[in-house]
Amino acid sequence: MTPSRIDPQLVLAWQTAHSMARGAPLPVHDRGGYRVDTGSEKEVKRWVFPQLCAGLREIAQEIAAPRHFLKLCGTDEELRSVLPDRWTIQPANYFMVATAAMPGTKPLPDGYRMDVAQAGPVVRACVVAPDGGLAASGCAAETAAVFIYDRIETSPDHRRKGLGAAVMAALGAARNSAATPQLLVATEDGRGLYANLGWMVLAPFAAAVIPQA
Repeated sequence: MTPSRIDPQLVLAWQTAHSMARGAPLPVHDRGGYRVDTGSEKEVKRWVFPQLCAGLREIAQEIAAPRHFLKLCGTDEELRSVLPDRWTIQPANYFMVATAAMPGTKPLPDGYRMDVAQAGPVVRACVVAPDGGLAASGCAAETAAVFIYDRIETSPDHRRKGLGAAVMAALGAARNSAATPQLLVATEDGRGLYANLGWMVLAPFAAAVIPQA
C-alpha cells in the first residue's frame, strides 16, 4: 500500500477556509494534523491529517466517545489500518482542485432565479425554484491562500437541470484572486459533476467516527 501524499499547507489552508465557511473555530495544530473544536450537535471535534502519522494513531487510541471525527488525505484502507475496531469508516470523499477556470454563468431554466449574498470572505448562492422553494445552494470562502467551495447541493426534484454548475459559477464569480487554488471535498456522487467542470482528484479523503451507542 503506497501512502497518499499531499502538501500539508494546502490541507491547512483548505480547513481554515472550510471553518470560515461554516462559522466554526479555526483549526489548530495537533500531533501532525489540524484539530477543529467544532462543538456542534453532530461533531464535538475533528482532526484532519495530510498523511498517516504517529499522532493519528495516538488520537485514535485515546478517543472512545462518538462525535469525534478523524479525517485523512488517504484511502479508507490507509485510515482503517491505524484504527481500533471501535471506529467506523464513513462513505468515501475526494479532495479536489480545479484545473481550469470555472465556466461562466449560464441562464437558469425558466422560472428559476439565483440569489447571491456575501458576508466578508464567505459567499452563499441559492437557486430559488418557480414555487419559491430552495432548488440548489452552496457556499464558498476565500483566504489569501485558497478559494474553497462547500456544501454544493441540489434538491432531488430539481436535478439534471444544470443548477449545481450554476451555483458553482455564481460562487466562482465572487473570487477576488485568480492566482490561488480552488479546492473542495466531493462525495462519490459529486466527483463526476466536478470532473466534468474541470476538477481533478488530489487525494482520496477518508473519514472515521465511533458510532453512537
